[in-house]
Parts: sequence; C-alpha cells; structure tokens
Amino acid sequence: MANFFIFFAIGLIVIICLMLYRVIKGPTVYDRLNGLGVIGSTVILLLITIGFIDERADMFVDIAIAYSLLGFISLIVIAKYISEEEL
Repeated sequence: MANFFIFFAIGLIVIICLMLYRVIKGPTVYDRLNGLGVIGSTVILLLITIGFIDERADMFVDIAIAYSLLGFISLIVIAKYISEEEL
C-alpha cells in the first residue's frame, strides 16, 4: 500500500511541475491565477499523501488545512488586486 502512495505522490509532483509551467508561461493573468489555484489544491493532496506515507496523517491534515486557508485568502487578494488594476 505504501508503494501506491509513493506513486501517487510522484504523480502529484508531476502535476505541480506542469502547472508551474502554466503559471510562468501563461498567456493571460487568469491562466496564471488558475494555475496557482491548481498548485495549491495539489499541494494539499500531496501533504495528505505524505502524511499517509509517514503514518502521521493527523499532523499533516492540520498543516494542509492551514495551507488551504492561506492559499485561498492569498488568491482572493491577488484576484481583487488584478480586478482593481483593470478598472
């Protein structure tokens, strides 16, 4: 079962790298924001997966919740800044 979680974590890292390319080379600002949102969600899944591999899922769930709150608030602030800049 641990091998499954390791392969799953490697797949998540590949997804993060692909989205990092989208954030850097995105044609529009909205593509970059979407890439940041996907990276945030994938990092949360990666944290939970690492928690299962380490057999300390309870600690990593707390870290993932804090990371998700920070990521959500930061994306809202960035989107607000961009929408005011366009006006």
